[in-house]
Amino acid sequence: MSSVAEAPYFNISDPKFAMHSEEVRNAREQSWYARTNYGIAVLRYNQVSQLLKDQRLSQGSGQWPAHNGVHSGLFYDWWTTCLLVLEGEDHHRIRRLVNPAFSPRHIEPLIPRFEALAEELVEAYASSGRCEFVADFAEPYATRVLCILLGIPESEWPTIARLASTIGLALGITITEELPTIEEALGELYEYAEALIRDRQQNPKDDFITRLVEANKDGDALSDAELRNALVLMIFGGMDTTRNQLGLGMQSFLHNPAQWALLGEKPELGRAATEEVMRTNPTTTWVTREAAVTFEYEGLTIEKGTTVHLFTQTSGTDPMAFPDPEMDIEGEHKPHYGFGGGIHHCLGHFVARADMSVAYPILARRMKDIRLGGVDEWLPDSGNTGPVRLPLTFTPAP
Repeated sequence: MSSVAEAPYFNISDPKFAMHSEEVRNAREQSWYARTNYGIAVLRYNQVSQLLKDQRLSQGSGQWPAHNGVHSGLFYDWWTTCLLVLEGEDHHRIRRLVNPAFSPRHIEPLIPRFEALAEELVEAYASSGRCEFVADFAEPYATRVLCILLGIPESEWPTIARLASTIGLALGITITEELPTIEEALGELYEYAEALIRDRQQNPKDDFITRLVEANKDGDALSDAELRNALVLMIFGGMDTTRNQLGLGMQSFLHNPAQWALLGEKPELGRAATEEVMRTNPTTTWVTREAAVTFEYEGLTIEKGTTVHLFTQTSGTDPMAFPDPEMDIEGEHKPHYGFGGGIHHCLGHFVARADMSVAYPILARRMKDIRLGGVDEWLPDSGNTGPVRLPLTFTPAP
């Protein structure tokens, strides 16, 4: 029988903690799990694959505010009732009603607009041979794609970006100190979402919001609060994670210039490039579960109530599962868990895959020989991460 005390230990709330560190790689080689200040962390691919589907574990993200001393307030009330953390019948019911809005048949007709948007944004700075990638591309692209999907004017993207970025701070280790700002943004986004819902109730369109409203027509399918909470989650999650992931992708390609050049020559590898970025450098560095019962797993007793972090980044580069774990956009790889897994697999994965698969090849074609062009700034490497500022220089190409 294994003892938790024998495993490596990480303080994952320490701003200096790094998923890509030698410390984490050494721990993964030593043990399939590590101790953390929030519970245990699962480090290897096979164990992450199994535990993501293990019904003895329930969604654990609902405990994130409480882990950080947040037990009440606007953010706590929204977070603990939104689809991301629900379990059981409520989760199945809301997911079933919301899921059709994310169907690929609704996304695929929008791809030419995503392509045009990516070209427009690159064109604005390409001739200069430099950009601040977050401000010049990742943030406007992710937010305007969301506006296109939702059917709201793209001119409103700065408001959406500001609110989603601020709420995104709640998924990082600075949540406590940022809470007043987070709740102010959430209150504003509540009002914004409610206004959109009222408008579509009176003026239905062929868009995402109308499809959500249609799911609420009978009044007992989705409650008004569930409808609002779902829309707030889509706005926040759809922008914040995609912006971060685009920046992480550029970081990956900075470290793999031959892969960037290959993508520029073979744009058909856009989907593979997206999958490789998600496997090796995901913005969601861990997926959280909680033990619903006490059980034994690979010789370890996991007590009921234990928080279990499934490290998606370290599992995606586990040499036991990926003999050559480095980025390879022409390679064959096992499925990654950058979008989570099991019944809580990310609802918006079709959208994210589509818009990033469009963006990366266009960027690779127009921005040759990318290099870091100044001082970059990053969110902490725990929870959801990504660049705050990423200056790049490159050789322009038509």
